[in-house]
Amino acid sequence: MTGLGSKAIWRQRLIYLPLILVLGYLVVWPLIKLQTLAFENGARGYRSQYGRADILDTLQTTAALAFFSLVIAMVCGTVLAFATSRLPRRMGFLRLVPILPIVIPSVANVVGFAFLLSPGPGYINILLRMLPWWSDLQSGPVNVYSPTWIIIITGFSLTSFVYLFVSAGMQNISGEHLEAAQISGSTTIGTFFKIVLPLLRPSLIYGAGVALLLGLGQFTAPLLLGQNEGVKVLATEMYLRASESPINFAAAAAAGSPLVVVGILVVFGQKVLLGNQSRFVTHGGKSFAPVGGSSPWAAVIVAVYGLVALVLPLAGVIIVSLTPYWSGELSWDLFTLANYEALISTPGIVDSVVTSVVTSIIAVLICVPIGFGVANLMVRRQDLKILRTLADLVTALPMGIPAVIFGVGFLLTYTEPPLILYGTKAVIVLVYVVLMIPFATRMQLTALISMGDKYEEASAVSGAGPVATMLRVTLPMLRPTILSSIALMFILLTHEFAASLMVRSATTQVMGTLLYDHWSNGSYTLVAAMAILMSAVTGAGVAVAMLVGGRNVLEKL
Repeated sequence: MTGLGSKAIWRQRLIYLPLILVLGYLVVWPLIKLQTLAFENGARGYRSQYGRADILDTLQTTAALAFFSLVIAMVCGTVLAFATSRLPRRMGFLRLVPILPIVIPSVANVVGFAFLLSPGPGYINILLRMLPWWSDLQSGPVNVYSPTWIIIITGFSLTSFVYLFVSAGMQNISGEHLEAAQISGSTTIGTFFKIVLPLLRPSLIYGAGVALLLGLGQFTAPLLLGQNEGVKVLATEMYLRASESPINFAAAAAAGSPLVVVGILVVFGQKVLLGNQSRFVTHGGKSFAPVGGSSPWAAVIVAVYGLVALVLPLAGVIIVSLTPYWSGELSWDLFTLANYEALISTPGIVDSVVTSVVTSIIAVLICVPIGFGVANLMVRRQDLKILRTLADLVTALPMGIPAVIFGVGFLLTYTEPPLILYGTKAVIVLVYVVLMIPFATRMQLTALISMGDKYEEASAVSGAGPVATMLRVTLPMLRPTILSSIALMFILLTHEFAASLMVRSATTQVMGTLLYDHWSNGSYTLVAAMAILMSAVTGAGVAVAMLVGGRNVLEKL
């Protein structure tokens, strides 16, 4: 290597090294702080957390929630992906239905199911008790606060994530394979199990891994619903240890350790199970034809899922938001807009909306250039192997570790010198940046790989320098991807809940955390109105996303 070339490499290292160090501090340092604290004083945190009498129940509930919600999500997500591939042309708009639960804030979805299925005043339970075989019951027959229903609701919420992976894989299956199976005498069901499922193996493994991690770190449903019956999982244990008096950060750190370990194992397990991905290539070049055919039953399946997972909980929230109290009794005389008027007069609600929007926008604006820098390093700088590997690992970590763990880590890190940020919007922005780094990086990384390097080589041959090439060629070509990533990150952040609950303070709240406070105080009608407000804010984000990123922006979630 010439001296000039060596100097160029060192100059690039000096450019990217500060970026990796900053990311390492933001992402890895809070995790190190948690583990250091958990192992202090002879592993005091582990002894405190895993010496509890109810820890076995907590571990079993966590495992059951992850496993059975995964099963529900895998079955429903795969069936929905197959169904949407066979929708009649005039019913094509139903393809959005399986994705919409991601857009609706999870807090709003969970409280909606509570309003419907609460043992006493739940509207569906009241209707069920009118049936002859349940007419003698005073409550139930469904108990939304039980582990079984927490698992079912979680499974429905994870279905959308599995659907995204499986439907993407379904679009890459050539119709030739299905036609060959049918010519050989296979039925539709036989073709699904013998041809479609094996070809979907990469998508199923990725989808299962993501759903398993989300199920293990599930926070919203266990916290909002599980408290009534004492249902605990590791994620809620972290919150309880870090928020109840006396605060025990060491035990909270220890409670999150199994989730971190499983997250790392799942990521490596996916790579081992997939192996050589060329075995699953189904494109046949110019002869490729997507899966065809249509069935009215496909529309019925998608519509039923939309009714159960989306329409019913939203209807429950809307009904409660229009009544003066939640009692299960309904009449036209009760309906009022007083709860929506209270959104303005109740202290803190307007401020929480402003804080959610402002912190989300700032975090997104920070994430985009960081994501571009990391993506550019990983695609364009093949000579910086160590920095590329470190960047890949650091930016992938937030995808495999539950948000509540980063929330506790940030609470611990920024309540002591050198940076005391507790109670400020800055700490919310920082934790949002960490949670969104994988999205900002992966989307721009994919776009850079697709773009190739011929355009930049042509620019260089024409005499343009690296900066001019980036400003005049690379960034304009990445504009659609950058705009889509901005819009999508804003949507995800406006209803972020788990990490926000850990780093908020009494005077610095976002929408989800303030809604939880009112839920804990029993202000259910105000909670319902707030849930609608959150959905409206997110809906505005979706509208902006479609405006700047195109109508198919939801499919990129």
